[in-house]
Order: sequence, then C-alpha cells, then structure tokens
Amino acid sequence: MFDPSDSLRSHGIPVTAQRLAVMRAVSARPHTTADAITEEVRADIGAISRQAVYDALGMLADKGLIRRIQPSGSAALYENRVGDNHHHLICRTCGKTVDVDCAVGETPCLSAADHSGFKIDEAEVIYWGTCPDCLAGT
Repeated sequence: MFDPSDSLRSHGIPVTAQRLAVMRAVSARPHTTADAITEEVRADIGAISRQAVYDALGMLADKGLIRRIQPSGSAALYENRVGDNHHHLICRTCGKTVDVDCAVGETPCLSAADHSGFKIDEAEVIYWGTCPDCLAGT
C-alpha cells in the first residue's frame, strides 16, 4: 500500500501535513491540475494557500516523487506514476487523460531517428484523440 510518509522520508524530505495531503491528492486523482489538487487538499486538511500547494508540487516533482506533464495548450497535470517510461492519451473533447504503456520493447521511443549526439534517457509522448464517452455523445 502507498505510504506517502515513507516516500518523503526515503527522499530526505521532512514530513508535513501539507506535503502528505498533496501526495494523497495526487494519488487519488492522477492527471489533475494544481488548482484541483488545491481543492482536494483543502477538503482534506482545511486551509492551505494555493502557493503552498504549488511549492509542494514543484518540490515533489523535482525529487521524483510525482510527475508533472504539460500537454500542449493545457495546464500542467500531476501524477504519482513515476520511474517508468509510460505515455499519455488525452481526449481533445473532455480532456480525460489516461496512461499508455510503451507499445513495443522496453524503451522503443528512445530510439530517435537522429539523436544529434545526445544520450537520450527519456521520451515524453502524448497521443491525442477522442475518448469512448465523447464518441458516444455522453
């Protein structure tokens, strides 16, 4: 079971009620915005500033405990699935975002046609389309 306290401690981060609440919110609602996380945290622990949530999200992302993705034309989204090379599928109509594992092999997206001398260690792929609910008109 996910224990945010252990995750914070293992990364040398002091455990606070605010950080725990932010981690719980990201875990409960992956692929959500900082504003939605702020509302979730406020419902969980009461008063917290938007800036405190943004600061916690930034620090947690920098430490590798959560992942920040920035779809083109959208607000940043946060998730707690880290440490693998997965990608995302986003509905153009409603914005629903889901994880997509690499289709073939361990890291097929890391074989760029021209790497220009770079040592590539990560690829960020976003697939865009229409989700089944929007296709059905619901």
